[in-house]
Amino acid sequence: MTEAAPRPAILTVDDDPSVSRAVARDLRRKYGEHYRIIRAESGPQALEALREIKLRGEQVAVLLADYRMPQQSGIEFLEEAMDLFPLARRVLLTAYADTDAAIQAINVVDLDHYLLKPWDPPEDKLYPVVDALLEAWARADHTPMGETRVVAHRWSARSYEVRDFLARNQVPYRWYLADDPEGQRLLSAAGVDELALPVVITADGEALVQPTDAEIAAKVGLTTAPAEDFYDLVVVGGGPAGLGAAVYGASEGLRTVLVERLATGGQAGQSSRIENYLGFPDGVSGAQLTDRARRQAQKFGAEMLTARDVVRLDVRGSARVVRFDDGSEIAAHTVILATGVSYRLLDATGLEPLSGQGVFYGAATTEAPNCAGQDVYIVGGANSAGQSAVYFARHARRVIMLVRGDSLARSMSHYLIQQIEAIDNVEVRCCTEVVGGSGDDHLEKLTLRNNATGESETVEAHWLFVFIGAAPRTGWLDGMVARDPRGFVLAGPDLVIGGERPRGWTLDRDPYHLETSVPGVFVAGDVRAESVKRVASAVGEGAMAVTLVHRYLEKR
Repeated sequence: MTEAAPRPAILTVDDDPSVSRAVARDLRRKYGEHYRIIRAESGPQALEALREIKLRGEQVAVLLADYRMPQQSGIEFLEEAMDLFPLARRVLLTAYADTDAAIQAINVVDLDHYLLKPWDPPEDKLYPVVDALLEAWARADHTPMGETRVVAHRWSARSYEVRDFLARNQVPYRWYLADDPEGQRLLSAAGVDELALPVVITADGEALVQPTDAEIAAKVGLTTAPAEDFYDLVVVGGGPAGLGAAVYGASEGLRTVLVERLATGGQAGQSSRIENYLGFPDGVSGAQLTDRARRQAQKFGAEMLTARDVVRLDVRGSARVVRFDDGSEIAAHTVILATGVSYRLLDATGLEPLSGQGVFYGAATTEAPNCAGQDVYIVGGANSAGQSAVYFARHARRVIMLVRGDSLARSMSHYLIQQIEAIDNVEVRCCTEVVGGSGDDHLEKLTLRNNATGESETVEAHWLFVFIGAAPRTGWLDGMVARDPRGFVLAGPDLVIGGERPRGWTLDRDPYHLETSVPGVFVAGDVRAESVKRVASAVGEGAMAVTLVHRYLEKR
């Protein structure tokens, strides 16, 4: 006889023991036959219970948390609990005076419901709410994801790329060094040797030898193929602007598909903590914000294609055609370009061959645990560099920020400067540039130059993270869409010079505000010329672009 599957849990946490017992009693009376009722009297105690449930591979259906708790508020608890059980339905227990907090929680933790205390009688005020939440939870897919395994060399650029791809797409994986016993056993089972690395072994046991990102995506459950040939809207790029466009496009009834070459979130998705985004007073990680936005877009029906590289944009009558690197294509009435920007490569002797081997562009948070007890160098003086410094300071022995200018105040938010100044193991070196680096199979030394005095020094370094400049990803638009000398896409008023519309413009009107030199093709976010490089403005432009898409479709 097979063993029955464990019952999903309903967890309630309240620091008042009498209230905690009352909630558990009412829940057990109605749901105890089919659900395990777990109660806790503090946020930390509840989180510990959730971690044990997670380790046992069991499920949590509903979380009920009191708002006012001394050690950890209900909002703070639910935010941490989301990382463990993102599909669990969330309820905040509040007094009448705390309803404003419940409204805030709707944004912070995607709150499903809030209950005013007391809820007597439960038959009228508690059970109907929990019934609806359990029904919604049961409809979701709770099939446990198997673990993907990666076998690779420690200092391998492609190994880092594979691990970063999996992590940013939230695919659980375990990494094995090729020369460890378990790594050797896996390679032997796959029938390959250390010359054919990396090897990715999927949850169902299939070995992928030196796979591309697209091959990995197709095997680990990510969507790579469009469901249709024609859409109302194609969004190219999955950063904040693209995700904002996908949410608003799909929610307003447009057949919407978002195409992303690596992973949704863009540079913002790699941020360890975003603290100046409206509605998140306690901050939110880029990964959390990205995950919520992606789930929100999919809830409204937007398709998400991952690991698809767009190489060309064509006009075919009234259709706008997006072509992929494998020769396939999709078409739509409209396109929104939201490809964002990438960090510029550091122009320093000897560093190019060490990319991914101690030299990383962007946060590369997957490497943080490997930096424990070592020095980390960060190049850049803007918010992304500051957020990374705060994050790596939790792991590294020392974090040294190398800033070309004479002050952080020129390019970094004041709140972040204050945080950095308060961290003992973060050192800021202004007027300092990296001019060279060296190492055999990984970074070993850096040459630094003081641009004020001209003096140089060589330091031992194994970890360098670079956050400089912004290079737009627009080379694939050559000859199609007007761009400025730096490659950023021009739109709206910037296209009308001396009263003259852009060359090839066929409509009897000026381009709309975010419309490019091709009618029906819009741009949003960092890739737009003269845009404000902030998450909030990118999301706003994504939403605004959808409004203009509607206007375009109405007046075609």
